[in-house]
Amino acid sequence: MAIFYSSIYGLTIQLNQQVPGIFIERSSDTLPDIQITFGSMPSWLEEEGGSKEILSVTPPEGQTGLPRLIRLNYPSRESFEVRYADGTRFLLNKDASEIWATWPSDTLTVEDTATYLLGPIMGFALLLRGCISLHASALAINGNAVAIVGPAGSGKSTTAAALAELGYSILAEDVVTLQDLGDQFLVQPAYPCIRLWPESVRALYGENVELPKLTPTWEKCYLDLTQEQYQFQKRPLPLAAIYLLGERSDDQFAPSIRELEPNDALLKLIANTYASRFMDRTMRGRAFEVLARLLKSVAVRRVEPHSDPKRIHSLCHAITSDFDKHTTFQPNPELRDQALHV
Repeated sequence: MAIFYSSIYGLTIQLNQQVPGIFIERSSDTLPDIQITFGSMPSWLEEEGGSKEILSVTPPEGQTGLPRLIRLNYPSRESFEVRYADGTRFLLNKDASEIWATWPSDTLTVEDTATYLLGPIMGFALLLRGCISLHASALAINGNAVAIVGPAGSGKSTTAAALAELGYSILAEDVVTLQDLGDQFLVQPAYPCIRLWPESVRALYGENVELPKLTPTWEKCYLDLTQEQYQFQKRPLPLAAIYLLGERSDDQFAPSIRELEPNDALLKLIANTYASRFMDRTMRGRAFEVLARLLKSVAVRRVEPHSDPKRIHSLCHAITSDFDKHTTFQPNPELRDQALHV
């Protein structure tokens, strides 16, 4: 059986199958933090399938009337299962050191499964390992990490892709994982691609440009950051600023940026904590404490983008100029050394 390795979100993972969109290596100098098995589940799952409890069910959506996500707990095995309405299933043990994945082979592919794995499932795995993540993209500016935060559809990925076109190095897209060092936080690199909807591709590159699809069954595309004209930041960097994307506006002065009161900033960050649907009470308390402490060292500002997608580069310029103007954060050399050995 083939074995592959990769490093995402600050973790070394071992896989039995290649996953599109991440750096793959044939060997690793370190023991894996997480072992991922595609195509099968542990034998006990079917044998003890009755000894489980439902933790949460996402309300029905769309025309099918089926729940989009069910989360189960197997107390005797200290494991969690996540089921999607399309038949994709994941099983994680209590510390997320092992993950199993299966999917209906007649309708879905490993690429479809990878979209769940690299997003919500890894978000859940990081929670089980005590890490807090933001629903955000992140880039590198002057040796610092800058996060662009917002809910689905707010333009995080489109903004990250536009910044990549301008020559900025990208750290993460969709999931920004924070390594808590007490008085500072590191942003861990994710994977070297940016996922984009077709309308974002058209806004960025014009009608005649097509990017490869993430999966054969989905219209979402991806920008490959391993291409020569782009830069992917492979090392963690200290988080210096967060920009929260708000509602788009037709105002002539948009895009505009303003300061946020600490309480407002905290509420916005909590609302944009990744994989919050998977959190129990302890996890929510941990997220509140971490984010409240994060505000003591990280600048948080509110961005009002313009509704015209053609002004995306004006938004990029507004963010980078604001960062240069208002942020005096200088990475601690000891912190940087620590980042290089994570």
